[in-house]
Amino acid sequence: MKQFSMVLNLVLLAAVGVLYYLHFSKDTKLNAPQKQISPTVNTTNTVRPAIAYVELDSLNEKISYIKLGRKELEAEQQSIETEWENSYRNLENQKNNFLKRGNAITQEEAEKFQTSLLQQQQQVDGRKQNLSQKLNEKSYKFMEEIQKKLKDFLTAYNEDKNFNYIFTTGNGLEYMVYKDSSLNITADVIKGMNDVMKSTSKN
Repeated sequence: MKQFSMVLNLVLLAAVGVLYYLHFSKDTKLNAPQKQISPTVNTTNTVRPAIAYVELDSLNEKISYIKLGRKELEAEQQSIETEWENSYRNLENQKNNFLKRGNAITQEEAEKFQTSLLQQQQQVDGRKQNLSQKLNEKSYKFMEEIQKKLKDFLTAYNEDKNFNYIFTTGNGLEYMVYKDSSLNITADVIKGMNDVMKSTSKN
């Protein structure tokens, strides 16, 4: 399910990306309490926006809700593959048993068996396609749910942090050539999301 993990990372990237720019009026900035991470100042004395970043790989691996969801989806995928393989093994056994009759098989029987075997094969492939489609729909809904939960959490999280930008970083999504570890809010997001998920599951 490497492809699924990559898609999940992309969805998380999109979720965090919606908070990439938050508007704050000048008055609000003047009256706002001191931030945990103070904005840096460039050589022209222009205040640069307060920023932070989140490691998507860590969210994927350390948020319990996401881990459990991934395991369930992967188990379902494996179940589909196992059923399909067993069905094809059964068809192969049918063919081998039929061929054991050798010269006793008439042309009519051979044609009838071949038609039956082909129909069974089509049914097996059709069932796998149907189950896989349902799994894809389930995966998409799961990722949509994660996207919404992450967006809601970061919106609430940023109410007292006042970050102007929240960037993301992760395997295959790396675009930062330098990262100041003091700007890393991943641990906060992991703890907060896990707390939210636990609270939700109890209700």
